[in-house]
Amino acid sequence: MRYASKVLCAFFALALALLTVPAKGIDAGAFTVEDMLDVVNVNIGDLSSDGRWLAAQSSTLRDRIGIDNYRFGDPTYIAPQLAEIWIIDTQSAKAQKLFADKRQARSLRWSPDGERLAFFLLRGDRYEPVIWERAANKFTSINLPAGRYAAENSDLEWSSDGARILLALRTEEWRAKAKEKFAYETRGPVVAHSSREPFLAWDELRRMSALRSLVSYDLKTAQSREVLPETKINSYNPAEDGSFISFFEDITKKTDYDVIFGSENQVRILPSAGGEARIILKSTKGINLIWSKDGRRYAYSKDGNIFFASIDDREPRQITGKKEEKEKAEASDKPAEADKEKQKERFNTVRLSPTGDQLVASNKEGLWLIDTATAARELFLKMPEEDKESPRYQVSEWSDDGIYLSYSSRTKWERGLSRYNTKTKKLEDLFRDSRLYSGFRLSKDGRAWVFAAAEGNRPADLYFADAGFTNVRRLTEANPQLKQKKLSRTELVSYLDADGTRSYGVLYYPADYEAGKKYPTVFIIYEQFFDDNFNSTVNVLTSNGYAVMQPSVNFETGFPGEAWAKGVTAAANKLIEMGVADAERLGVQGTSYGGYATNLLITQTARFKAAINISGKVDMMSFYTDSPRLGVRNIHAPEKSQDRLGATLWQQPQKYIQHSAIMFADRIKTPLLLMTGEQDHNVPARQAMEMYYALRRLGRKVEWVSYTNGGHGMPTTTVEEVKDYHRRIVAWYDDHLKGDLKKKAEEQKSDVPQR
Repeated sequence: MRYASKVLCAFFALALALLTVPAKGIDAGAFTVEDMLDVVNVNIGDLSSDGRWLAAQSSTLRDRIGIDNYRFGDPTYIAPQLAEIWIIDTQSAKAQKLFADKRQARSLRWSPDGERLAFFLLRGDRYEPVIWERAANKFTSINLPAGRYAAENSDLEWSSDGARILLALRTEEWRAKAKEKFAYETRGPVVAHSSREPFLAWDELRRMSALRSLVSYDLKTAQSREVLPETKINSYNPAEDGSFISFFEDITKKTDYDVIFGSENQVRILPSAGGEARIILKSTKGINLIWSKDGRRYAYSKDGNIFFASIDDREPRQITGKKEEKEKAEASDKPAEADKEKQKERFNTVRLSPTGDQLVASNKEGLWLIDTATAARELFLKMPEEDKESPRYQVSEWSDDGIYLSYSSRTKWERGLSRYNTKTKKLEDLFRDSRLYSGFRLSKDGRAWVFAAAEGNRPADLYFADAGFTNVRRLTEANPQLKQKKLSRTELVSYLDADGTRSYGVLYYPADYEAGKKYPTVFIIYEQFFDDNFNSTVNVLTSNGYAVMQPSVNFETGFPGEAWAKGVTAAANKLIEMGVADAERLGVQGTSYGGYATNLLITQTARFKAAINISGKVDMMSFYTDSPRLGVRNIHAPEKSQDRLGATLWQQPQKYIQHSAIMFADRIKTPLLLMTGEQDHNVPARQAMEMYYALRRLGRKVEWVSYTNGGHGMPTTTVEEVKDYHRRIVAWYDDHLKGDLKKKAEEQKSDVPQR
């Protein structure tokens, strides 16, 4: 028996090795799962005030393998995310690694003079605050009070003179209580919950993360001083002049069912030198609060009206909209006109100027510039909400030169950056092209930019530019190995859905595409798609001979299920009309909400010959109050947000039935692959289990793959799981979109009379 076991082990090891080695004849230029694991993503950490020094990190999928999904919701758990930490001279583009090997770090922050970099470095299972001196290449650990350690969710903030660092700490007692609470909820042995408790158990556990104290570390004395004792702090920020610290204190009384992870805060001001904190805003509930860069002024929108104040004011001052008494009087005289005027007067806060003298606000007409002293306002950028194809602008930064806005077309791949001169009242385009841009960061002195940019279907790199974008230079080349790989070209495809509404989708052509040839095509669905971002799984499919389409759909609250039937099938018709997709070889898949969409779609049409539901729900009723580790998320989604049912289960039970694929499993003719993680606390694997056993009972083609240690979406516990996941996806489509045709061809050949 022992000998037989050794033989079996050797056999399985050999089989696994063969599966991970490219088959003979595979194109060396094909993008593989092995390539996917080593694609490098670069991220901006921080830019020095003068724009000279950039701290950045680069990491791969391989660097975050090993996540422990069993500890989802544990406030003491830190998931793996190794990275190379880079210091880049933006003038010369010369880069140096901070460490010889990969480390896990967070909250990289330059001192005001750019001479030091502070950050948290993971050592063991805790983050340690560290300071690196650039000139001396020297590391110094920050001394913390006995019995305290850096909070897992702490930020590092320098004082304006660079003499001190503000950070949040926890006690060892807090850590012990958090671990005990998590163990109780997951291991019991007896777990009791009651409606008498103000918070859902997992909501209460999550809220423990807010309990922190604030300390100020003095670089000269190497000592830490407590500035705020242990308090429930959701966020904190020192004023630019260093005189005070503003913080949000959590005052939530019970679980909020109206907002996912909802919390109510009061805003308080604490003198940096010590003393009592005073309240400047009693409640943040239902408001969108923004601050000026100096930290002395703030604005917020509530019920469509904007209020403004400085920290020295007793009460905020309303600067848009009409007073409630006047509104009521006008509404009683001319209700229709009053309602129309009220809708026009509804504003949201967007950005305050650095000193708070001006405010950018938005409404249905576009972007407005408001003088916070006089409340005078002007529409400086028309962006009608009802015009679905007009370009969109978003405020990126505000400097002495004016307001910088990112630009993106909604009818073609054109993106860029513009600047509105607040003095001349003119909008100028700094640049526009077809590349993808993100992470725009302006130096504090307003003279330099860093940002990420990428060609379509390519990973991004980091770039530097002067304020006017007349001098742009590349700072990184993160993935030179991909030059040898055949990555697919992309196209923005326009089509009309069943209602005649224009939609857009992103087509990724097969890597070896030949014009005039029809290809098996996989539709990856979710909600809206427009940009041709780099997607590793898509490139694995296109390297295996598939066209991939990401179609957009248009939703109507109360009838979300119709959206995919109307939009995805219209996109399929378009690709067939283009001569790209083979009508007899269409597949569809999605992850999470996209997996739910996939399963629902195939109850309404048999056009697709293969489908894959990855971590998607199938039963809106059993899912409604499931996933307790997410608090109220799975209740909120159908009632108020993503699922768009627009009602509770008891108000509209028929809606929950209509949008549960499990209720219409008998209509499914499409072979279905279900992929789940047993430790998925977003969409529990038991959702897929329902569909698997239903389709087995109905005698349909179905497979269910569950990764025992996996979480939501693609498993990342081990490298082999990532490879297995992609092998199964490709094999499913090969079997149902390629295998059937091969079989038919062989059958037709056997029917031909032999002479």
